[in-house]
Amino acid sequence: MSTRPPAYPADDPETALKYAVQRIRGFDRVQVIEGFIEPLSPAWDHESTIAKVRERIAPKVNALGRMAGSGDLDLPGTPNWFVPDLAVVPRELAKGAGALLPDQTLLVVEVTSDSSGDTDRVVKRRRYAEYGAPLYLLVDRQQRARTLYSAPGNLGYTKVDGPHPFGTPLPLPEPFDLELDTSEF
Repeated sequence: MSTRPPAYPADDPETALKYAVQRIRGFDRVQVIEGFIEPLSPAWDHESTIAKVRERIAPKVNALGRMAGSGDLDLPGTPNWFVPDLAVVPRELAKGAGALLPDQTLLVVEVTSDSSGDTDRVVKRRRYAEYGAPLYLLVDRQQRARTLYSAPGNLGYTKVDGPHPFGTPLPLPEPFDLELDTSEF
């Protein structure tokens, strides 16, 4: 019995690119940012910051029947396939899903690194807003500040809380309704 790869229209470069990116050998994770393929290999300090956010929101995420992870987010109609550092999504949508859409998240978190800072600050912020991610938390390790963006629209987020230096408490609005300690970021 032979298994054929999923077909995609040859005249659809967006689908072809996203299909190919998911099958790059030698890299566990890659994403496409405005048509450029970027392998992901976060350092341990980067992962430590993500772990701190995950640990602090975990009780509320579980109580809401959601899950937190770094699964794929597709942005249809663009040459973008994002892998956020952390996203909170409904469990029922994640089960069996290859990729979700930003508007299916409750929260998206990106932690900057030297190589991704500008992408996280500008490109991802704009695209997450355009595709309806309700909350976007930018943890900027280079500027040692955090910013929470909310109320997305086609022209960007209309509400911005920050940037505030690490150590300034971060109030996460509904459905989280909790204050996040940022002193260890």
